[in-house]
Amino acid sequence: MSDNELLRLIPKVDDMINNETLAEAAHDMSRQIVLDAIREVVGETRSRILNSGGGTPEDLNMNKLVEKTLIRVASKSEMSLKKVINATGVVLHTNLGRAPICGDIRDKVWDIAENYSTLEYNVVTGERGSRYDHVRALITKLTGAESALVVNNNAAAVLLALNTVAGGKSVVVSRGELVEIGESFRIPEIMGQSGAKLIEVGATNKTRLSDYEKAFDCGETGALLKVHTSNYKIVGFTEEVSLAELVKFGKSRGVPVIHDLGSGALIDLSKYGITGETTASESVSAGADIVCFSGDKLLGGPQAGIIAGRSDLIDKMKKNPLTRAFRIDKITLAALEATLMLYSDPEGVVSRIPALSMITAPFEVICRRSEFLYSLLAENVKNCRVSLEDGSSQVGGGSLPLYELPARIVKVKPENKTAQELEERLRKSGTPIIARIHKDKICLDVRTMRDEDFKPVVVALADILN
Repeated sequence: MSDNELLRLIPKVDDMINNETLAEAAHDMSRQIVLDAIREVVGETRSRILNSGGGTPEDLNMNKLVEKTLIRVASKSEMSLKKVINATGVVLHTNLGRAPICGDIRDKVWDIAENYSTLEYNVVTGERGSRYDHVRALITKLTGAESALVVNNNAAAVLLALNTVAGGKSVVVSRGELVEIGESFRIPEIMGQSGAKLIEVGATNKTRLSDYEKAFDCGETGALLKVHTSNYKIVGFTEEVSLAELVKFGKSRGVPVIHDLGSGALIDLSKYGITGETTASESVSAGADIVCFSGDKLLGGPQAGIIAGRSDLIDKMKKNPLTRAFRIDKITLAALEATLMLYSDPEGVVSRIPALSMITAPFEVICRRSEFLYSLLAENVKNCRVSLEDGSSQVGGGSLPLYELPARIVKVKPENKTAQELEERLRKSGTPIIARIHKDKICLDVRTMRDEDFKPVVVALADILN
């Protein structure tokens, strides 16, 4: 059959939209989405005939084209932002949204999202209120700071603090603390945007108090900046000035100290065997005038930049025009307030906030859950070898870079596919399953998987391999 004869067999768009199945889909979803899908399928079918020079009448059957159209409609109706199953073992996985928010606060957040709220309204006075008041008292109580402000992320928090406190002046920082925080965003660049002049002191591995003293000869100093290197560590032949020492020096010169804490833990994790992370309250107690940290890392809440510190400096920041550009929205604010309220129970908060629960999960619990997933896979999935091997998980998200969490990894070695092919199929599942590959095996780390994730993972692997 010639190409022209095949082209004449392709159903018209009007005929397809009137097809009972597609008409029902147009009624249930959107007529425009269905029309767009029909036009795409018809257009691709025409192009395939013209470009490849062939085809059969069966390929142009109305039922087949309707089926292709329904698949296209389904993909168009899906959100691009969707839930995934994180089997990587990286708890604060930046690409996967960092900290999962506690499910217990869902109703509180949604109640704010779908209704009008007291975002900037004071019901006591009947006058305009401040959105920052909803979390200020919670943050000051948890950190011991005089006042607090919240913006949309920690980079914005640092930029706002520098611009307000030291705009047009010098800011002194150790060379060993000029970190890159991801996607090529670097502290020197953030400082440059703030209008402050960067003064680097010391060496990459060693900075002494005398280095800070010499920097005061370089012009008017607006602030001393200490950056917590939460995403890397310098070890070996090293020396640094502690925050307490820097605060004492800053007070002697009448210059405020800004501490970029980064990952922002609110509780001491050492009782769970995890050491090396400064808490926000420790930073405030050490005397830092301003402390900046994230809401979506070790705090376990939504993306936010939290600024805690001296009330006079916080008040200045509230009046800075940048504050409006960086301000937090009502849904994020609701999620942050509800998360911070969980910290009123310091003992119970670890089990309620997913990220903290995953990080502190005992190894025996990890082993028990890994063995359960292993047994499910061994019983239900064919054409592969399933094994259990010791390994390690990571905190991720620029937190605790040297700390490895002990893990028992479930590994799947496919027999009828490569590990790369299997990883791709898992990634393209209805609910994407994100896993690692190591030595031609798919690695499933249960530390970052919920119990309810096990069944869909088993089903997906069975569908692909059986």
